[in-house]
Amino acid sequence: MQRREFITLLGGAAVVWPLAIRAQQSERMRRIGVLLNSVEGDSDSLANLAVFLKAFKQLGWTDGKNVRIETRWGGGRASGISKEAASLVALAPDVIFATGTAAMRPFLQATRTIPIVFVQVADPVGAGFVDSLARPGGNATGFIQFEYSLSGKWLELLKQIAPSVTRAAVLRDSAITSGIGQFAVIQSVAPSLGMDVTAINLRDAAGIERAVTAFARTGNGGLILTASALSVFHKDLIIGLAAHYKLPAVYYRRYYATSGGLVSYGYDLVEQYRRAAGYVDRILKGENPADLPVQAPTKYGLVINLKTAKALGLTVPPTLLTRADEVIE
Repeated sequence: MQRREFITLLGGAAVVWPLAIRAQQSERMRRIGVLLNSVEGDSDSLANLAVFLKAFKQLGWTDGKNVRIETRWGGGRASGISKEAASLVALAPDVIFATGTAAMRPFLQATRTIPIVFVQVADPVGAGFVDSLARPGGNATGFIQFEYSLSGKWLELLKQIAPSVTRAAVLRDSAITSGIGQFAVIQSVAPSLGMDVTAINLRDAAGIERAVTAFARTGNGGLILTASALSVFHKDLIIGLAAHYKLPAVYYRRYYATSGGLVSYGYDLVEQYRRAAGYVDRILKGENPADLPVQAPTKYGLVINLKTAKALGLTVPPTLLTRADEVIE
């Protein structure tokens, strides 16, 4: 080989090699940590996760091909959620996808550098997870469940569907900011509706059963279940107690009405999972979570279970049936 040809070849290689290296770097396997706050195998959580994965795949990411997705289950309890959050942070993923308020505190205690995209969080500003909705400012962003004002509508809905109700027990997790906030709004609306409200703190099953049983001893009562991981964990118990004591109950998402609860009014969780996939994609492509605004739901849904209404001896007002997005018969 002539000296000039060798130099030309070497110069060409110098151009090709960096391009090849950059291509390999851009195509490296990414890692996503996913924490679901419910019990492992929960059908609703699996369905929502499938929505996220489908949307994520449509954006060009396939588990096992160009991304590795590590999924953990928190079990609906703070101890389990904290343990699994720590295990995911230890893997040093490129992005974490977190579900629920209870997951955010342990994640942010463990890392202030790994980007986090969340769904199902009620009050990220009040809880200190982000600086503001418009400019999160840290390593976390995502999608809130609702504005606190929505909580007052649950009490209005309870009064509409069961006009004889004058007392409401509000089941909430008092250990989280959103549990306190939701109850405060419900309490502020109560006088205008002629309602008395009391709080039942969600801790253990035995405590919940005792409190609801005591509340049910006096007539004209109803229940409101606020948003929290413990609400999901104790779903079947709460729906069962409402049925046993014939207490009209309003829930914060569709999941409960389709599982036998009387009525739900809340955000479209499926849409949040779909939109979250877009945020994870944008972060993987170089955007900073500090600059991605926290987004509110774009629509809410009213679901009425007529079978449950009949079992409770309630006649659902035609105006509510007309407004309903879904009626279960």
